[in-house]
Amino acid sequence: MSKQLRALALVLLVAACGGQREYSAPRELDNACSILAQRPSYSRAFRATERRWGVPVAVQMAILYQESKFVGNARPPHQYALGVIPVGRQSSAYGYSQALDGTWDEYQRAQGRGRRDDIFDATDFMGWYMAQTTAELGIPLHDTENQYLAYHEGRGGYARQSYREKAWLMRVAADLESRAAMYDAQLHSCRRA
Repeated sequence: MSKQLRALALVLLVAACGGQREYSAPRELDNACSILAQRPSYSRAFRATERRWGVPVAVQMAILYQESKFVGNARPPHQYALGVIPVGRQSSAYGYSQALDGTWDEYQRAQGRGRRDDIFDATDFMGWYMAQTTAELGIPLHDTENQYLAYHEGRGGYARQSYREKAWLMRVAADLESRAAMYDAQLHSCRRA
């Protein structure tokens, strides 16, 4: 094997190993302390977003649970024509926060940050979006249920109360309020330990 070919193979091997990101979900998604113990970078990202935007860690965690189950490269499922021919995805949502292309572009223009599959950028995006929701609609940052409805439907959809036509979405939002309370209690207990 020539020296050039070996050098190329070595570069490709290093690039393949170095570019890997951890996209899999942590175990025990009902245990905030376990999630943060498994992924210390999540804790740093959540705290940074809480400091910058004021969104409580438990609220961030509950919404990430619903949006992506903490999977960094999550995407909506494909749609199929005739039940078998893939014709695209249901939306452009991607990453931890399931940010849509247009909303993510707006965030990037405003904040200059980069990747939906990066936990720091994804949580910062959520904080940015929720802070705007508070400014526009008056929804407190700790109100998981209504923040999620505005996050899911968009602020305009929330203002028009489009969620009222979606009983399943209202159930999900109520469940997230309970999940945020559960995560908050767990976080208080593991911080004392």
